[in-house]
Amino acid sequence: MQNIEDNEYLKMFAMRVRTLREERGLSQEKLAERAGLHRTYIGMIERLERNPSLVCIHKIANGLGVHIVELF
Repeated sequence: MQNIEDNEYLKMFAMRVRTLREERGLSQEKLAERAGLHRTYIGMIERLERNPSLVCIHKIANGLGVHIVELF
């Protein structure tokens, strides 16, 4: 079970992914394709339904064309 602080970190991460994705004019499906992830996974992250692993975070950063630290 996640505590409130954990949820805040996930929320900030999700908002950052969405902001960068939208700035680049990418749909969730296109980002997923570029990141090598399932198309529904990006939406689940943005809706706080998933807590992505470090490997998935790295893939998302690559899909967005940013260094991983820019997601935090």
